[in-house]
Amino acid sequence: MTIKEMFQQELIDLQVQANSEEELFKIVAARLLELDYVYPDYVAGITTREQEFPTGLITQYLTIALPHSDTQYVKKPFIYIVRLQEPVLVRQMGDNQEMLVKDIFFLGIKEPTKQVGLLQLLMTLFQSEEFVRALKNEERCEEVYTLFVEKVAELEEEELCQKN
Repeated sequence: MTIKEMFQQELIDLQVQANSEEELFKIVAARLLELDYVYPDYVAGITTREQEFPTGLITQYLTIALPHSDTQYVKKPFIYIVRLQEPVLVRQMGDNQEMLVKDIFFLGIKEPTKQVGLLQLLMTLFQSEEFVRALKNEERCEEVYTLFVEKVAELEEEELCQKN
C-alpha cells in the first residue's frame, strides 16, 4: 500500500468537538472501529503509546500531533485527519512540554519499516507554507482529501524520479 492510499475521504473530520486528548482518542477510536480500520483495544494502545512517546510537534506553519499505536492494534493502514473545533492539550515530542493543538493526524501503521518515509513525507508537506495555508483555509473534507492525495502523489513521483 502506498502512502497516498492511506488517505481516505471517510477518514477526514474537520469539526470534531473534544474537551481533552483522552476524549479525542475515544471519539477517533470509535470511528475507526466502526469503519473496521482498528481492533477494539486500539484506544488503549494509542493512549499508552502517547503517554510513553508524545507526538505533539510545532512546525514552522502548523502545530500538529501525530498519534499512533503499536501495529498490533491496526487492521489496515490509514491516516485519519482531524481538526478540532477548540484546541486540546497534548505533550510535545521530545521534551514533553504541554502544547495546544487543533490539527491532529492519526497514523495507522502496519509496516514499521515504512514509518520513517511516512513521517518524512508529512514533514515535507507541513514545511510548505503554500500547502499549510491551503489546508488551514479548507473547510470541506473532499477538498482536504484532494489536497493531500494530489500533493502526496506529486512527492512520491518526485522521489521515484530521483531514484531512477
